Amino acid sequence: MIVRNVPRLLSRVLGAVFLVVALVAAAGCGPSGSAQGALPSQRPSASAPAWAQGMATVRPDELPPQAREVLALIDRGGPYPYRQDGTVFGNFEKILPRQKRGYYHEYTVRTPGERDRGARRIVTGGGGEFYYTDDHYDSFKAVLR
Repeated sequence: MIVRNVPRLLSRVLGAVFLVVALVAAAGCGPSGSAQGALPSQRPSASAPAWAQGMATVRPDELPPQAREVLALIDRGGPYPYRQDGTVFGNFEKILPRQKRGYYHEYTVRTPGERDRGARRIVTGGGGEFYYTDDHYDSFKAVLR
């Protein structure tokens, strides 16, 4: 009877081990429980401006070329290729710091091969902040310019 239940017990133990490993990997934690293994631009930066503290950061030269083009368009004041560009970003996900409505504006970052606007955006803040998302607002990186 014990021999017959060993495969089931082993299967459950291995399943639990795989679950723990997957959860640790998804959290981006190494053995020490920190983001130590993350790329430099994905770690929170101690030298980042106050608005970017605690966020993953990225330099413009680390962004995709299409995002750098959008940054240049923003600097020039347009013209923008999508009618939604420059519209108010509502921050409904509440990932960015809370501000009054109208503080944030969004701009489309073209995704090659996509038929629609895709998931990539630059979001700007009224205080000079720039944020990049490549997963349609599920996460943001502070763009350090």
